[in-house]
Amino acid sequence: MSGSETPASPPPEECPTGLQSFAVQLRRMTAEFNRIVQEFAQEHGLHHTDMQALIAILDAGGPDEPMTPGRLRKQLNLTSGAMTACLDRLERAGHIRRVRAVDDRRVVHLEYAERAKGLAREYFRPLARSTDAARERFTSDELRVVIRFLGELNQELTLLRRHGD
Repeated sequence: MSGSETPASPPPEECPTGLQSFAVQLRRMTAEFNRIVQEFAQEHGLHHTDMQALIAILDAGGPDEPMTPGRLRKQLNLTSGAMTACLDRLERAGHIRRVRAVDDRRVVHLEYAERAKGLAREYFRPLARSTDAARERFTSDELRVVIRFLGELNQELTLLRRHGD
């Protein structure tokens, strides 16, 4: 090496709060969640789409914003026929109920059946315990930041998906 050449420096370590670190951790978490959900689906004879529908129904906005077949179809990006088949499977298996709206009988709301909630609660209890064990290693202030980050990320992902429509 001549005096004017400098040795190549190794690439800088990825910043622990950098985008790459977040991407790796989010992929790992998503893969683990997907594995657990897939095992539940297989054990209960459900399709991947059925699980997506159940999660969306469970997470719906409550009485002020109940899940409807049309809203669910749009959220899951399914055809009307595929949505009907999915809801028929879930209803036959006892996971959901179709309930007519009190104020407009033409509107159908989708509800997660109580028996199915119990099955899911029992199956996912170890996941809840693991989540709680991880939460206990953080202060309330740290958890507020984590929740704020996840909320912001979910909002960005929703906007990204909507721009693709």
